[in-house]
Parts: sequence; structure tokens; C-alpha cells
Amino acid sequence: MLNSKIKKRAKAIHKDVVAIRRHIHANPELSYQEKETGKFVSAELKRIGIPHKHGVAENGVVGIIKGKNPKSKTIALRADMDALPIQEINKVKYKSKKSGVMHACGHDVHTASLLGTARILNEIKDEFEGTIKLIFQPAEEKLPGGASLMIKEGVLKNPAPNGIIGQHVHPPLEVGKVGIRSGLYMASADELHISIKGKGGHGALPHNCVDPIMIAAELLTTLQQVVSRKANPILPTVLTFGKINSVGGATNVIPNEVQLKGTFRTMDEKWRSKAHKIMKNVASALCKSLGATCDFNLIIGSPCLYNDPDLAAKTKNLMIKYMGRKNVVDLPIRMTAEDFAHYTHQIPGCFYRLGTGNKKKGITSPVHTNTFNVDEDCLAVSTGLMAWLAIN
Repeated sequence: MLNSKIKKRAKAIHKDVVAIRRHIHANPELSYQEKETGKFVSAELKRIGIPHKHGVAENGVVGIIKGKNPKSKTIALRADMDALPIQEINKVKYKSKKSGVMHACGHDVHTASLLGTARILNEIKDEFEGTIKLIFQPAEEKLPGGASLMIKEGVLKNPAPNGIIGQHVHPPLEVGKVGIRSGLYMASADELHISIKGKGGHGALPHNCVDPIMIAAELLTTLQQVVSRKANPILPTVLTFGKINSVGGATNVIPNEVQLKGTFRTMDEKWRSKAHKIMKNVASALCKSLGATCDFNLIIGSPCLYNDPDLAAKTKNLMIKYMGRKNVVDLPIRMTAEDFAHYTHQIPGCFYRLGTGNKKKGITSPVHTNTFNVDEDCLAVSTGLMAWLAIN
């Protein structure tokens, strides 16, 4: 059976895939800077004889594997390549060599996995029908996002995929398990950059000033009403401000300006658009009423991630056949975001989670932390499973 053959090949190349993952992990590159990572992926594809194009959206790589009757269907597989501005503190041999840069979201695992999957698929290309498109994507972590840029450069054309599959590490799931959800799965994500400009002066003489700090405090509270009183309670919505900074100011000095940075997330595109207008109007009116001005810059990010129900159902059944029912779990919705969502608004897509945790080994840290790591046994699962999904 092809199922067994794929599992054997995944096991046989496991050490090689681990070595690839460790190389990428030790040499991380931030979003839009994945020059060497792109070169490395290109060299690996060349080594195993897969035709590809390097330089899509600057650092992206797109490979093609043709099976029998290649025009019958095309399935795209996607992995992201960028790292995060985090200082790694793990004590491992493959620890990041770059100060302040770390693969803290598992994109090293995603890239290594897809290279392993590509190797398996290339070896068995005479045993399946259709074409596999391999998408190694830059800049998932930073707006506007590499997915949107690759789409603009035609990654979903020539040949046009009938569907696309992506996977992401998931520390809460034990290694050996995967998770999936049909329909709406992840939130949209937009950035809010707000500048409130008042009139600074002596802290003891506030009546001569227009205090942007106090106005910012009131604005933060008022904007939360967009979530608590304007949003339909059945529509998950999150508004969070993670940074407040005064331009100037001291214990006895009222600054001229305060800057706020936050994120707005929801699971409904119509409400998302409506909320943008409400927040801008509220901020402008409040600041004006208190004698200040407001620059409200809203940067549109990833849309809601939608797993096509038919593709998700088929994917889940294939997962069960490959891994066993007990190792396939249903996932709840998440208010985190993923720029894979851009693909799912163009063609049927399915994004699933790969178990990478291991409590016995102490591998439990969440993504986006300086102690994040994975149980590398997950790389035997990830390569084979994605190959199995692709050919079916």
C-alpha cells in the first residue's frame, strides 16, 4: 500500500529532515529578509531534482512535482520561512546564531517538513496523478504578509491549484497527534496605529495644556465599547492595545503626543469592515471634543481563515486513515491569525495543526516565546502525512 510506503520513507529520511530543521533554526531570518533561507530551500530542491523558481515575492520559492496525467489536478502545499524578533534562551546545539532572532513560531519545522514531503513525493511521482505545487513563503509574521504578495505575483496560477494545504506546529497537542477544524477557524488581524496630539506643558499646570495621556486613557476605555456594546455577542471580537508611548514627557512634564499600537481581530468580515469605521469615528470625535487631534492609521492584515468544509472533511478522513482515529482531534476556533487565510479566500484551503509537545521531555512552551521548541519526532509525522494528503 502507498500508505505504508510513505510511512517507511518518512521514517527513513527523518534524520535528514531533522538536520534541515536544525540548520534553519540556527540561522533564522526575519520577515522580508529570508535571503539565505530561500537560497537554502532552492539548493535542496535542486539537489533532489525538483524544478522550481526562486525569488517569488523576493525570497519565496515555488516548486513543481508532476505525477501521472499532470493536468488532471493540482494541489498546493505551503510552508512559511520567516522567524521572529525574539532572543532564544534554549540550551540546544542548534540554538539561534543570530542575536535577537529566533524561529519561535515553528516555521523552521514547516519548511523542513515541506522539503521532506517534496522528497517523498518526488520519489513516488509515478504512483499518483496530478501536479503538486510546493510554496515556500516568506514573511508570514509581518504585514502585509508574504501570502498576499505571492498571490499578486501569480503563485495561484500556471498551474492553478484546485486546493491548498498548510500545517502549523501546535505545542498543546502531543507529538503524534494532529488537529483540524472545518469552516471558520482563525480570526482576521488588523493593526491600529494611533497618534494623539495635544499641547504639552508643566505637569503642575494642566489647565494650560491639552493632556494627550489622559485623552489616551479615555480613548482606550471608550474603544473597548466597540467590542462590548457594538459587536454582536455571537461574533468573537478582540481589541487589544499592546503599546503606549509618549513622545517626550516626564514626571512633571505633559507631553505633546501619545502613540498607541494595538490589534483588532474578529471572525466576521462584514463586522470587521463596520468596526473599522466605528473606531475611526469614535477616536476622531473624542479627541476633537477634548481639544486634541487624532491620526488613526488602520493597517489591514489577514482575513479570517476559512477551511473549506469539503476539503476539511476529506482531509480529516485521510488523517484518520494515515494516523488512526485517536490521533486526530477537533480544534476550537482561535483568535490568533494566519496569512494562509489569504489563500483560503482565493481557492479551497485546509489549514491543520501538527502536535509538537512532549510533557515528559519538558517540551511545553507556547509559540512566540524564547523557550519554544518541538519534539522532533513530529518531523516523521509531518512529512509523511502531508505527502499522503497531497496525493489523495
